[in-house]
Amino acid sequence: MAFDLTKTSRQRPDWTEIWHLWTVIVPRRSINGQLVYGKVWRRHDGRDWIYKKFTEYDDEAAA
Repeated sequence: MAFDLTKTSRQRPDWTEIWHLWTVIVPRRSINGQLVYGKVWRRHDGRDWIYKKFTEYDDEAAA
């Protein structure tokens, strides 16, 4: 039986191109005993999640 790639290959859905802000909680504690957490940009590529660093900035300082 031959495997036909043309029938199984699909275009990625449109929602896979959208980055959204996600809060991440790392299951470990910092030196002072608090949970480690932060915000990242996250998007799905159809198979895996891709993460990017989120950097906050002051609107007034950026102007």
